[in-house]
Amino acid sequence: QVQLVESGGGLVQAGGSLRLSCVASGRTFSTYAMGWFRQAPGKEREFVAAIIWSGGTTYYEDFVKGRFTISRDNAKKTVYLQMNSLKPEDTAVYYCAVRSALDFGLGYAYQNEYHYWGQGTQVTVSS
Repeated sequence: QVQLVESGGGLVQAGGSLRLSCVASGRTFSTYAMGWFRQAPGKEREFVAAIIWSGGTTYYEDFVKGRFTISRDNAKKTVYLQMNSLKPEDTAVYYCAVRSALDFGLGYAYQNEYHYWGQGTQVTVSS
């Protein structure tokens, strides 16, 4: 009942920047948090960043701290991921996700904690 559409992916050179967007629609009134995950071919899906919707608290995986910034627009129900200083190892399909419960159980970095997922947007960083 929640639809997510990611955009903003593309091809950039190492050291470049991209800003991803994820727009939520449908029954979004119960949204607790939105997050970003990524998955490279042959690899497990991994947590990137998350934001608590009401208070704006953010969480980041260590490998993107200082380079990526997650933010939100409450009115637009949109979450952004500003990615700077991109590295080839950042190449992956990036997925937006929504948690629609009161609080995290296992934690913000576990994909099973999220209830809705977008189709993903490809980010390719050339070396």
